Amino acid sequence: MNKRDYYEILGVSRNASEQELKKAYRRLAIQCHPDRNPGNKEAEERFKEASEAYEVLSNPEKRGLYDQFGHSIGGRGFGGFSDIDFSFGRGFDDLFGDIFSDFFGRRSARRRYGEPGADLRYNLEISFEEAAFGVETNIEVPRPKECDNCQGSGARPGSGPVICPTCGGRGQISYQQGFFSISRTCSHCRGEGRIVREPCPECRGEGQVRARHRLSVKVPPGVDNGSRLRLQGEGEPGINGGPPGDLYVVVSFRDHSIFQREGTELICEVPITFVQAALGADIEVPTLNGLRRLRIPPGTQSGKEFVFKGEGIPSLNGLGRGDQHIIVAVETPTKLNAKQRALLEEFARISGEIVNPRAKSFFEKVKEFFE
Repeated sequence: MNKRDYYEILGVSRNASEQELKKAYRRLAIQCHPDRNPGNKEAEERFKEASEAYEVLSNPEKRGLYDQFGHSIGGRGFGGFSDIDFSFGRGFDDLFGDIFSDFFGRRSARRRYGEPGADLRYNLEISFEEAAFGVETNIEVPRPKECDNCQGSGARPGSGPVICPTCGGRGQISYQQGFFSISRTCSHCRGEGRIVREPCPECRGEGQVRARHRLSVKVPPGVDNGSRLRLQGEGEPGINGGPPGDLYVVVSFRDHSIFQREGTELICEVPITFVQAALGADIEVPTLNGLRRLRIPPGTQSGKEFVFKGEGIPSLNGLGRGDQHIIVAVETPTKLNAKQRALLEEFARISGEIVNPRAKSFFEKVKEFFE
């Protein structure tokens, strides 16, 4: 079956301009579109025929080949023009999005139903106490936003994107090599299917501008270093109507001068004198909720651990708190006056040469080992 002349199908002359081709195709496509003619095979075939004609004639390279060789181009190794996708699903919007921007009262997507925006990361440093008890803080996130001047189109106001003349709006260039069909992204429009001939002066054709977005972040009690908070939809905006990405706030907290932390367990090292360790004492130790009294029993050794139940870090899931561990460190005086030295020497003479029970036990074991 001989194929009809493409110019005849669209009802235009052989020297028709791009705008004339577009206008003729718009008229035929709206008239014969299958959505307006359900079950009408003749209308569907006419629509396919018009779409194929427009796809070829709107591409300068393909139009030149057609004008020179006609439909016989298929026998010259290029595979003809039979590789056009005429499905009426997403491929329809992808191929003819610019032409049908107002088709049936809706705006078509420039690309295949839009692309989701990229996720963003924000590093948030807070204090030790804020990590323990939670905090609400404001942050500023640099991210792109839709250009107000061109409403995201990338084109100068009053103009608009046009169909890419290289790929005819498909976003891809196809080649036929023997039995294989090879496709690649169109380098002219970078796969968009449309190009901006008059870029917006504000965004330089990108459709987006950089801006600082201010938002509030609620940090829950009990977060640890490296905890990630997901703020849905606060990432980069989507492309062509796609959904925005997410913002991930990665939390870290500053070291504390007194406390250390292991999960929900709070650790505090408290220095005491050797007199307090030997005789016992009541001391005040810090907690996250303020000072609390601790009884040091007589004979306490350095490294002795005491535990305050439920005085640690709140659990991130809200189920209780960890414990606080107080580790005492007995300090040995480094500077003694004459009287202090004399008293200590007297204490040594009264107690014997070795005055530390633990040390005495250790040296007794050493003696037994070498006997």
